[in-house]
Parts: sequence; structure tokens; C-alpha cells
Amino acid sequence: MLILKTNLRYKKITVKVGSNVLTKSDGTLNDANISHLVDQIAFLHQNGVEVVLVSSGAVAAGRGEIGNGRKLDTVSARQLWSAVGQVKMINKWAEAFNNYGIVCAQVLTTKENFSDRVHYLNMKNCISTLIEHKVIPIVNENDTISVTELMFTDNDELSGLIASMEDSEALIILSNIDGIYDGSPELPESKVIREITSKSKPLNEAISTNKSSFGRGGMLTKYHIAKKVAKGGINVHIANGMKENTLLKIMNPAEDFIHTTFLSENKKSSNVKKWISYSESFAKGELVVNQGARDALLSSQATSLLPVGVISIEGTFEKGDLVKIKDKDGKLIGIGKSEYNSEKAEKYKGNKNKKAVVHYDYLYIME
Repeated sequence: MLILKTNLRYKKITVKVGSNVLTKSDGTLNDANISHLVDQIAFLHQNGVEVVLVSSGAVAAGRGEIGNGRKLDTVSARQLWSAVGQVKMINKWAEAFNNYGIVCAQVLTTKENFSDRVHYLNMKNCISTLIEHKVIPIVNENDTISVTELMFTDNDELSGLIASMEDSEALIILSNIDGIYDGSPELPESKVIREITSKSKPLNEAISTNKSSFGRGGMLTKYHIAKKVAKGGINVHIANGMKENTLLKIMNPAEDFIHTTFLSENKKSSNVKKWISYSESFAKGELVVNQGARDALLSSQATSLLPVGVISIEGTFEKGDLVKIKDKDGKLIGIGKSEYNSEKAEKYKGNKNKKAVVHYDYLYIME
């Protein structure tokens, strides 16, 4: 165990562990990796760090336990494997933490649980209560009942939402490669990008779109999620969880450990804006705005969306529903909570003398 001789970098973190870190190539659980991760998390926990763990691996573990069996459709296979694998996964975590006298708890969720602000706050309260009682929450998507159209992209998206919801100081994503490269990781000339800020050039074309053996996502997903989380005021670290003491090295400010860090913007988003930022798929309608409104929304000055800037309304929605805001070319500008139902929004569009259709406090602007 690496002994830290300095203050820990963070006091509140969310750690996401990918399937390829937790399982072997045959899909069975990697006991040695799980044990080593628990050694590190236990050390941090015992030194006052609040840790929320987002654990993949259930589907892979289930498939490794019972095999492919008879031919099943994608949804049924995922339900079968996750139902079997989740039991093995949580028992493995519980046994390992028990060696340190630490209690962990299973928190299963679906994307739909975050569609409503009340459900969102209920989830937040659940995890916060566990942390207050020194219990380590282990969060995973409930694949047994998730509807395909409303599933998280993968647990990277879930971990970003959890980190934002819990106002973590950092999100640490552990994968089986060293970070985000400036080219294909297979090429010898490719190097790990050590630091990414809001001013860094876009990397969409440079990042490999290959997905891991057992996970649903890939490095491109991690990149987009990390940028969104960092925009909300939380540092993000993407590192190789297969290496020794990766977590402790990231937590040690004096350690020059090769991985990718997304430096957060200084300004933290409000909790409401954080919730809205992950709720695009739950928007009930669309507001199309003119060039003036588009420029105002994308400027550095905080502004609400006024009816005078709206040129058309799409969809049917009620007051309080989330709506997408797009420009005339169909590009998504932001997401916000409508102050009007669709009928009134249609009636008031272009009007100079009506209150905001989306108030700034309930508006999230995309990049």
C-alpha cells in the first residue's frame, strides 16, 4: 500500500470503475483487482474522504457465470446477465470492504429516476444519508428493468450525474488504458493528453471510437461526459485502474502520475442546472430562437430566454416541463424549464412585453 505523506487532494470523490477493470477476459470477476481497489478506497475512507463508487461489471459477471445460453434478444440477455451478475458483484464488494470493517450499500437506479426533479432529490438524499452514516454507496444502473431507449449511454454518464448530484470535488474514471490519447492508443507515437481545459481544442476526431469488450461506452463517451462534468465545476480524472495504487496516486498532489485530467471551470453550476444538464432526453418540446436570442444565450453575460427571441414552438408541453432550445439551423443551444405551456408559448412568441419563457436560473447552455 502506498503511504501518502501529504494532504489528500480531495475530500469528496466519485469513483467509476469500468467492466474491464473488474472482470477478466473470460468475464469472471477479477478478485485481485477488486481487492486492490478496496484497499485504496478503504484507506481514503479511513482518512476522511467521502467516496461514492459507481461499479460496472454486473452484466459481464453474469455472462461469465452462466454463459450465453440459448439465443436471446439483446434486452433479455442483458436482463438475465445483470440479474445474476449484480448479486455476485455486490457480494464481492461487500466481502472485500468487510475485511476493513466498512459497510457498503447497493443503489440501483435507472435514467428515468432522474427525469423528475423530486425523484432526483430523493436519490440525492438516499446517497447523502448513506455517506453521513459512513456507508460506501455502490451505484449501478438497474439493467434488469431499464428500457433500452432510456438507458444511460453507459456508467460513465451515470457517474457524471452522480458526481454532479453529490457535488463531488472530483470524478475519477478508471478504465484499462492510461487516459485520452492524441491518436490511436495502439500507435507508438500516440501520447496521453495530460490536461484538458475548456479552452483546449476539440478532440472528437483524434479519439478512438472503439468500445471495450464488456462495456457499452468508449473513450469518446468518457471525453464528452468529462467535459460536461468539468464545466459544472468538478475536476475529472481518466486513468488506468489496472495499475498499482492508481487512486492513491491521483489523490496525492505530489505524484506525477500519467493520466488525463479535465480541469474544472472555477464557477460551479447550481444543483438545478446540473440536473437539467443531464435531462436532454426528457425534454417535452422545443423552442426555436432567432439569431439575436442565440447570440445572447451564448454570450458571456447571464441571460434568460425572452418570448421576443422565439420564432417557433414544437411539441406539446406544460409549464415546468423541460424543453430544448435550438437555433434556426436545428443546432441544440440549451435545455431549460419552460415558464409557459406550449399553447401560451405559441401565443406569446415574438412578444416584447412578456416575462421570460425560460429563466436563466433554470437554463443550461450547451457548449
